[in-house]
Amino acid sequence: MNELHLETSPYLLQHAGNPIYWKAWKPEVLAEAVKHDKLIILSVGYSACHWCHVMEHESFEDNEVAALMNEHYISIKVDREERPDVDATYMKAVQLMTRQGGWPMNVVLLPDGRPVWGGTYFRKGQWMESLAQLAELYQTDRDRMEDYAIKLLDGINSLSLLPPNEEGALQDPSHIKPLVEKWAKSFDWDFGGYARAPKFMMPDNYLFLQRYGYQTGTQELLDFTDLTLTRMAWGGLFDTVGGGFSRYSVDLHWHVPHFEKMLYDNGQLMSLYAEGYKRTQNPLYKEVMEKTHFFISTELTSPEGGFYSAWDADSLTLTGHKEEGAFYTWEKQELKDLLGNDFPLFKKVFNINEFGFWENGQYVLIQTKTLEKLAKDFGLPPETLSKKKQAWEKLLYTERGKRSKPGLDDKILTSWNALMLKGYTDAYKATTDAVYLDAALQNANFICNKLWDESGRLWRTYKNGAAKINGFLEDYAHTANAFISLYQCTLDEKWLLYAKQLADYTLEHFYDTEKQFFAYNELGGSQLVAKHYETEDNVIAASNSVIANVLYKLSLLFDNAHYEKVALQMLYQMIPAMDYPSAFSNWLNLWLDLSADNRELAICGEDAIANIKEVNKTYLPHVITAGSIRESVIPFLQNRFVKNNLMFYVCQNKACNLPKSSLFDALHDLKL
Repeated sequence: MNELHLETSPYLLQHAGNPIYWKAWKPEVLAEAVKHDKLIILSVGYSACHWCHVMEHESFEDNEVAALMNEHYISIKVDREERPDVDATYMKAVQLMTRQGGWPMNVVLLPDGRPVWGGTYFRKGQWMESLAQLAELYQTDRDRMEDYAIKLLDGINSLSLLPPNEEGALQDPSHIKPLVEKWAKSFDWDFGGYARAPKFMMPDNYLFLQRYGYQTGTQELLDFTDLTLTRMAWGGLFDTVGGGFSRYSVDLHWHVPHFEKMLYDNGQLMSLYAEGYKRTQNPLYKEVMEKTHFFISTELTSPEGGFYSAWDADSLTLTGHKEEGAFYTWEKQELKDLLGNDFPLFKKVFNINEFGFWENGQYVLIQTKTLEKLAKDFGLPPETLSKKKQAWEKLLYTERGKRSKPGLDDKILTSWNALMLKGYTDAYKATTDAVYLDAALQNANFICNKLWDESGRLWRTYKNGAAKINGFLEDYAHTANAFISLYQCTLDEKWLLYAKQLADYTLEHFYDTEKQFFAYNELGGSQLVAKHYETEDNVIAASNSVIANVLYKLSLLFDNAHYEKVALQMLYQMIPAMDYPSAFSNWLNLWLDLSADNRELAICGEDAIANIKEVNKTYLPHVITAGSIRESVIPFLQNRFVKNNLMFYVCQNKACNLPKSSLFDALHDLKL
């Protein structure tokens, strides 16, 4: 029988009505495959995945396909967002076999879990033919499948090989320069981002490039970062009407997105635009933060303060069919009817022309000029055009509200919540707008109350009042990172102590002392066919690079040499592997922390919170901040609080200058 009705994941529940006898990934299901000597079909996807829906409709809802699968296989459905470890392990197998990857991912496994065949999307005929052949081969030539499984598993393990376990002196951060010069060759100087499609946002890349450009005085990198942030905000990738970014654009212009909106993208982009706003005070960046918050607060926030995972790419059209992007696109006549006499102006602002055209008479709104330039072209004051644009967007938002909304994935994932929490702390730092701090505190308390148990373990996912699945390294690393940032907003030391507690848990339960890296799964728990160590930064930074950055910050604040040694040993081993730097930007961020420019700042006194708000508004990516309004247990702050005095301590790698009593003087010492 199909057992997915027992699950909470929206993606798994979407398949609960299939005639296939789907089961979830559980030890008892894997044991059943061994007991009955049956091959396993592992099918992995996620709720916002367009081609997952297509393959479900073509194959998994089909009785003929179901009969074949039910007779010969144990069929397991996995939500990749609930079980990123399963997804990552078997994606390596698919990439080795096909030289490409993606979702849906479909893999055939031996009863013990070792992969022997796989791919992504298959048409019904191709799927059935392959499954029939594999079932026959398992009965007639099992040794051949066994030999292939051995070789494929060796290949998977080779992909997971970490750099040689050596020790030595770290290279000076000046060696970052040639890596950035190599990196710059892939920049798209017309539209920002990289000169390839599909075009992903890669927020961590631009956080680093902006920081490196600032610390080295490389204006070209700052210009490129601003070009990228501006073009992303103008493009159809960003929903100017309702807020929030889609996952990527299918073209070079950030124009036509793959319309799914993911929490993890929006959290990280909130951080990126906050840092950009601190540096430039560009009102466009502030607008992006405000609109992103509007989307998150109205569509992706649970009553308990958790954040939901995603909005689907597809939604229902007026004819009742699901169609990608149907919620977001506009026909020209529809816009003329809505906007009346304003349409000629609207048309110029949002390119209702050949450039803004998508397909089937539909347009995706995209801006290509600043409002100042457009206002000048029309002989209008910029403020007038800005007000008109806001009125148009409200009008379109109201009209769009009559359409069927995209599907909501309402599971709550710990690491993604932490990324959004971090985004809110960064937005608060940049703007001092309490709405962002309120959202951050509400979510942080939700994580503590619902996703963190008394043993110190984080859970991966939460829905319907229940948390489940042991957390992965990314859950601990991102949550600790967000709690450090929340401490820097509030100076409430409990958040910093919570971050330390999470870091200590990872050292005890995830750290592989032989490899000198952190495993993705708890080392004491049930293991997959191959261990997974996440070291390359992608759309989300690698969990090892995040925990390394966390440990380095904590090493300074808690005067902990072990934290520092673990973090810098990982960095030492990663530096020789940085052949394409865009995949190591968060490691590069840690490396840059070792620059002679870097500082720590302690603000101690009853007025420390008001003063740290001023510091947080200033773009100082090379400074780690801390502070207290009373005597502190934090080693970095001990013996620095003097009643009725406000003191600023500027330090470098634990060595501090004489304290200053003026915020102006402290900022002068910190700015490059």
